[in-house]
Amino acid sequence: MSGVLASQQIAHLIETRALSADPAVDPAQIQPASLDLRLGAVAHRVRASFLPGRGRSVADRLAEFSMHEIDLSRGAVLEKGCVYLVPLMERLALPHGLRAVTNAKSSTGRLDLLTRVVADDGTEFDRIPEGYDGPLYAEICPRSFSVLVRPGMRLNQIRFRDGPATLDDDALRALHDSEPLVDCEPVIDGGLGFSVDLRPAEGDLVGYRAKPHTGVIDLDRIGHYPGSEFWEELRTTEGRLILDPGAFYILVSREAVTIPPDYAAEMAPYLAMVGEFRVHYAGFFDPGFGHDSAGGRGARGVLEVRCHEAPFALEHGQVVGRLVYERMSERPERLYGREIASNYQGQGLKLAKHFRT
Repeated sequence: MSGVLASQQIAHLIETRALSADPAVDPAQIQPASLDLRLGAVAHRVRASFLPGRGRSVADRLAEFSMHEIDLSRGAVLEKGCVYLVPLMERLALPHGLRAVTNAKSSTGRLDLLTRVVADDGTEFDRIPEGYDGPLYAEICPRSFSVLVRPGMRLNQIRFRDGPATLDDDALRALHDSEPLVDCEPVIDGGLGFSVDLRPAEGDLVGYRAKPHTGVIDLDRIGHYPGSEFWEELRTTEGRLILDPGAFYILVSREAVTIPPDYAAEMAPYLAMVGEFRVHYAGFFDPGFGHDSAGGRGARGVLEVRCHEAPFALEHGQVVGRLVYERMSERPERLYGREIASNYQGQGLKLAKHFRT
């Protein structure tokens, strides 16, 4: 059956060397519908983001763009506002018919770490064509905070698709009718729309804004940093928030979302015309996210929002993004929130796992 490959099928890719790594893949990297990718031992500080282009390798283009090389073996700081390219430990030898897509992990997006995967011959980020045989690289640009990284850290994840996978709007409506995907009337238009919650059921805390001058975040430290040192709390009783140009916000969706076990989903932008901001749409939603069978009763989506050129008034209930649902090729043997440790199952408004609030 065509669709997104499940955990057990990803394990088979490793067994057949379609996916290899040095050192070998750790089974803990395998998620219900994706594989975590690991940083290698060095980082290249580059003067600009780039794509290699057809017929050219990333290694060749590094000769043009690399400013210096950084040894990550003892830990190194990637500075806010700079661009880095890091070879990943994993490489691909995809068979015919199998393609891949990558995305930032949830915690990566919540730290405003712009991370994208680059491959040889690439003309776009985060998309790996069928038959690709070669290395992978992570482009990393810290936007709000400088971060301390080490080899083996997992900032990106990869998902594999065999044939058509995306549900069209008719199929999405039918799925919602059989198993509600949100706890309200769905907005279905090129995916399942979700809106922003600026009228919380309790209290007046609606989100967080990244502070401009902070210390370094060690990505290995979980629950370590006081949220107040890095984030400003945003409170309102008016159902409105004015976004400042260039600022980064953590907000939350009004809808509680469910991903049934036979499906996965990916965040995507809604329409560029709805406002001068971007929802970061970092990460995949794994099978079982917010689902009863995996210990959830719906989970709200955390929104990573950056305002563009002009201040923008965001209103409660405004649609800001969409979830694109995909069929799984097989039901995963491991579901999000049940067989694996899941930091964000049943979440509401929540900062990255590195902070305590």
